[in-house]
Amino acid sequence: MKILTFDIEEWFHILDNDSTKTVEEWSNYETRIHSNVDKIFNLLAKSNLKATFFVVGWIAEKYPEVLNKIDKLGYEIGSHTNMHQLMYEQKRNEIQQDLKRSIDIIQSITGKKVTAFRAPGFSITEKNKWAFEVLAENGITHDSSVFPAGRAHGGFPSFSKAEPSIIKINGYELKEFPINTVPILGKKWIYSGGGYFRVTPYPFIKKWSNSSDYIMTYFHPRDFDKDQPMIEGLSRIRRFKSYYGLGNCMNKLERWTSEFSFVDLRNADQMIDWAKAPLVEL
Repeated sequence: MKILTFDIEEWFHILDNDSTKTVEEWSNYETRIHSNVDKIFNLLAKSNLKATFFVVGWIAEKYPEVLNKIDKLGYEIGSHTNMHQLMYEQKRNEIQQDLKRSIDIIQSITGKKVTAFRAPGFSITEKNKWAFEVLAENGITHDSSVFPAGRAHGGFPSFSKAEPSIIKINGYELKEFPINTVPILGKKWIYSGGGYFRVTPYPFIKKWSNSSDYIMTYFHPRDFDKDQPMIEGLSRIRRFKSYYGLGNCMNKLERWTSEFSFVDLRNADQMIDWAKAPLVEL
């Protein structure tokens, strides 16, 4: 199964960067969310696709019309936290308050219960795995925060099952939809979202898609915005990751979704025999 998801955040919501860290800095940047999410809506309508949207609470509160449109179009909505911060930099009570705020905002606008979640930057790691307990305590039943490989921020390389699994931790259980990987030269490579998708040549994406039983995607509105301004102060590597391939990303995704079948998280959940899913005890 191949699952299509989008993380709804602004183009300046770049993690681990001082000039884009808090709401005070965000006020220095222009709004681009409306035109960028419209590109996503157009793709989904054109291809008759369903997708799951993980929405930042700050976006939902500031631009409720965006959330309303996602909801009215019938797409599943999950939380992407409220203030889009790295979770391994936060204390338990901070995560609890932020998560609850995001859920309350989304539910107050849509009137629908939020049960799905994704951490910014896949920032639930071995060091803060207790965050899964906080998710469960707040009604989250489906998570897609595990990045089962190393990365600049986040990453859970000890998570051995890059497939839908049941996480069990201190009496809590969650259905986990990790990011998928492929082995390259003894290392795990990601290709199904964000900068990894933009940098990976399409023939490789197609080849791996043909041989993969499970794919979890993750795209952001900024991935399709070739005209977004350059954020100052980024390192050369970070600049490359954030801006490479923006001009071709939508065409690439449109080709991918036309050549393979994709579903949203809600439908994927119904396709899985969870009684046979791997159990990961943390």
